[in-house]
Amino acid sequence: MEKLALVGRNGSVPLPDPAFWAGRRVLVTGHTGFKGSWLLVLLDALGARVTGLALPPETVPSMFDMIGGGSLCDHHVADIGDAAAVEAIFAQAKPEIVLHLAAQPLVRASYADPLATYRTNVLGTAHVLEACRNTHSVSTIVSVTTDKCYANDGRAEGYREDAPLGGHDPYSSSKACAELVSACWRDSFLGERGIGLATARAGNVIGGGDWSTDRLVPDAIRALSEKRALEIRNPDAVRPWQHVLEPLTGYLLLAQALANDPSRFARGWNFGPAPADMASVCQVIDMLGRHMGATRPWTRQPGDHPHEAAMLTLDSSAAAEALGWRPRLSLDRALALTADWYRATDKRAATRAQAGDFLAMVPA
Repeated sequence: MEKLALVGRNGSVPLPDPAFWAGRRVLVTGHTGFKGSWLLVLLDALGARVTGLALPPETVPSMFDMIGGGSLCDHHVADIGDAAAVEAIFAQAKPEIVLHLAAQPLVRASYADPLATYRTNVLGTAHVLEACRNTHSVSTIVSVTTDKCYANDGRAEGYREDAPLGGHDPYSSSKACAELVSACWRDSFLGERGIGLATARAGNVIGGGDWSTDRLVPDAIRALSEKRALEIRNPDAVRPWQHVLEPLTGYLLLAQALANDPSRFARGWNFGPAPADMASVCQVIDMLGRHMGATRPWTRQPGDHPHEAAMLTLDSSAAAEALGWRPRLSLDRALALTADWYRATDKRAATRAQAGDFLAMVPA
């Protein structure tokens, strides 16, 4: 597999420090999901001692199974909605760093079952943070929410971290609530003990290994494999697309910064793509189709659909200035890597190769 080229990016970008992560006790919630599985591979490459807490993989096939995720961590199956189970796993693992990714992550699923979405994304976050409070080894927490936590007013410019929180659909609203829960635990319990708690808000992540339904890239991959055109609900909707490795390395850099200076970095942070890589749904599918060799990859889906914002972009200048984090892959390169992964015969080897090349930051 070819090395990653840093297309269209200037200047050096800091990388997670193996000296910091080697031997560090890290607990990851949601490690069986798409982003969580990629995070396991990164943390394994960095030498961390990882405990995972999550429900079983929700898709067949699953990224977690394809990479042998159970061999990369101390794997615990539990629901973050079960406070006692969360507390027990924390007490056993005694983590130093907690990366909270577990969530119900789909807008359409939140319309189908809003109460389950709030139970996981709001109450589950409170359970995780309370377990952090009760586990004296914990010093650093990164709680992952979403770009959709902002009250969307249709603006063309990117949302900054001080923009009002909100959410039209249950998923977006639940993640805004998770932001408020995190701020409460930070201000009421954790900050006074010197524990750093930050939230991280990424864009629409893409990459190999996502098999979810009602998400653009995996739906497109399934349609292409079946030699049919993908039906798209909102082809003109603009989203902040980014390769999954981009925000994940941002989370790791944020955790490092929090560990060194919790009072300075304990706040919300955006990790979105470069402004030039904001693109519409139909543009993304056309680009992916080109990389997969498809000539007519999509059609407009007829009928009425639940509300989804027409425009959503992020301003990540704060992370660039304070952490040195910047996106390294152009959207076209991110989609090329995604296509490479889905075409690969050995998915585990492809994952390790892409993660390793990304950490090596091979210049163009």
